[in-house]
Amino acid sequence: MCLKVRGNIDFSTNEDERNSGMTQETLISVEHLSRHYGPLMAVKSISFELHRGEVLGFLGPNGAGKSTTMQVITGNLAPSAGRVRICDLDLLDKPRAAKAHIGYLPEQPPLYPDFTVNEYLRFCARLNQIPREGVARAVDNAKQRCGLEQVGKRLISNLSKGFQQRVGIAQAIIHTPSVVVLDEPTVGLDPNQIREIRSLIRELGNDHGVILSTHILPEVQMTCDRVQIINQGELVFADSIENLNQRTSTTSLILGLHQPPADTELTAIPGVGEVEHIDAEYRRIHYTGDTNPAETLAEHAVNKHWGLFELKPEFNSLEQIFVDITAAEQDNTGEAA
Repeated sequence: MCLKVRGNIDFSTNEDERNSGMTQETLISVEHLSRHYGPLMAVKSISFELHRGEVLGFLGPNGAGKSTTMQVITGNLAPSAGRVRICDLDLLDKPRAAKAHIGYLPEQPPLYPDFTVNEYLRFCARLNQIPREGVARAVDNAKQRCGLEQVGKRLISNLSKGFQQRVGIAQAIIHTPSVVVLDEPTVGLDPNQIREIRSLIRELGNDHGVILSTHILPEVQMTCDRVQIINQGELVFADSIENLNQRTSTTSLILGLHQPPADTELTAIPGVGEVEHIDAEYRRIHYTGDTNPAETLAEHAVNKHWGLFELKPEFNSLEQIFVDITAAEQDNTGEAA
């Protein structure tokens, strides 16, 4: 099965799903979505889908259009053009029914600090039209999933930032929505709190479809199944984390030699593809596939007295991929202008 972002960006599910012919339930379908503020086009004809059981990471520089897209998807902002369907309901034609399937945690959680956790969650349950007889069960379920059982009687203002974020997520899932949208859920948290929230997000991804907007790039690799990058209002990258991790794997070595040989002598070594000069003593050795020539390079360097003092793999980080993609898009926009 192939999942497509309309335009020129495609991504695939894993091999087991394609071979078994499994189909995933589509929870969100965004088609050619645009939003402008006067002459400023904040979002430019983007399209994508979200399926049940996956966590979609939504990345982009500041001002790229992430928050605008989140607000349109959640029904807090009307699109200038395009279509959004939530659980097969058109967001413009049936806004109330469509939004009932969404749980939303904005970057600033909509908390009432003078409420206790129990009072606030009961209030949110009633806002989401949970029948009165089901409110207590919904509150207990949300507290259990978010690790809030021990703080139900405490004022929200007296909770740590991490627990306040948990309360924010609890209000987003209290009505068991199909879609959970989280905008920067770990901002301002300490490392232990971030780890706990990441674990919670992964758990939510088992039963819901989750969209996670974040600036923290490692968070995407640790939490998400797929990643999309938006830049200058356009969707410029979409792929699975599995494929993305393959892009970050090493395909080059950094070689430091006091007496480096000619490039032809290096390229004659099995596995060495291209030799790139970094400076007088450093070379970047490119190779392909599983033919890592590190061991052979070390043997030649020792036997031929090249003065080996450094040999290490070079990894292409997600941060570098992000920078390369967004920088390339900015360059292309400048050339087009």
